[in-house]
This record gives sequence, structure tokens and C-alpha cells, in this order.
Amino acid sequence: MIVESTKAPNDAKPLLPAGAVSKDGISLIHGDSLQALRGYGDNHFKIAIVDPPYGINAGKMTMGSGKHKFTKDKDWDSAIPSEEYFAELFRVSENQIVWGGNYFTEFLPPSPHWLLWDKKNPNLSFAEGELAWVRKGKNLRIFQHYSAQVEEGGKIHPTQKPVKLYRWILNNYTSEGDLILDTHLGSGSIAIACHQMKRNLIAYEIDAEYYRKACKRFEEQTRQTALW
Repeated sequence: MIVESTKAPNDAKPLLPAGAVSKDGISLIHGDSLQALRGYGDNHFKIAIVDPPYGINAGKMTMGSGKHKFTKDKDWDSAIPSEEYFAELFRVSENQIVWGGNYFTEFLPPSPHWLLWDKKNPNLSFAEGELAWVRKGKNLRIFQHYSAQVEEGGKIHPTQKPVKLYRWILNNYTSEGDLILDTHLGSGSIAIACHQMKRNLIAYEIDAEYYRKACKRFEEQTRQTALW
């Protein structure tokens, strides 16, 4: 169940911290998203599209074929976010899409508006799909995309999602110019998709290594203005 949190002023607009990456309406920030959320006013964001830790220790797992090398023994996925995190997420955004929503049922109310990413994975030893909880949407929606397909720039995060997936989400749940929140930037796929589709984004990543890699990937893939 979502609990109410202390409300910040509706016009609260925290300044970007020193060192943040800002380009064409996309702001990537190295820092603690929960601390930042406390400073935003109610419904500051049109939608939050987030992929928080599932509490399954993904940072210590061997993923896929083993071709992708990641820093081992990171503990970012040792626990799920707190109840306060979800309360603040609901307060600062009009709508929410939460990847791994099936892991957070103690904090998320029932909803018919789920997303299913069908990974089209022929190896049944791995998950065939992934679920996202949606507060307001179009009932159950399914997106099919082969999870092992390596995108430009390679795979830099153990739970990296494809840019194509985020483009599909933005097309179905947002409009051009919307301000979007991402509390766990990870590989930065959402930032690339938002830039391509002219959405505004404020995104946080607390891990310094992943933040640097995501910013580098974002810069490399957005050097030329998209044609759409």
C-alpha cells in the first residue's frame, strides 16, 4: 500500500548538481534519487518510468552467455527500495511504470495495466519475459524483442534494457515534450530513447561506475540530432 509522504512545495525545482550531464532536455545526475525526490513538488513529472533493484542480487550473477563482462560483487540489487521511495514516486509523478512490479506487490496497489516484455529467448534456462506495473495505461500490453540482441555501444549493465523497448513505451504512454523521471538510470537506454523522441528526462544513478558508462554511451549515441 502506498503511504502519504511529506509534501514539498508544488513549485519546487531542485537545481542540477555540479557535474550533471544536461543536453537537449535530458539531465543525467549522479546521486541518490530518494533524497532528490523529497525536493520535488507534487506531480512535477508527467510520468516516472523506473527500473529499481528487484532484490535478487543481479549484480553478483553471471548473466547470459558470459560474453559481457561486468564488475563483480556489486550489492546494488541486495534489497528492494523502501516504502518511502514508492510513496515519493507516486507523489512527484502523475503516472508510473515500474519494471519488476511483481517484486514490489507490498507497495504497489492492484492494477490491470501491466506490460510484458517478451524477450523471445529460445534458451528456457533464462526468463522468457519481464513484467512492468503500470498505474494508468491500456490494460495488458506485450512488446516482443530478442533480449540477447546487442545494441550499438554494447552491453554495459547486467540488467540493461534495449532502447527499442523504451521507444515503444514512450510512443504508447507519453507525448513529445513530456517531463519524465527515471530514478535508476543503469545503462542509460531510456535517456537515448527520450533524446530520439524529443521527451524531457531527469534521471538519477547512484553507482559512479554505471553513471560514467551511461553518460559516455548517451553522449556517443546522441552526437547527431535524430531525424524524427
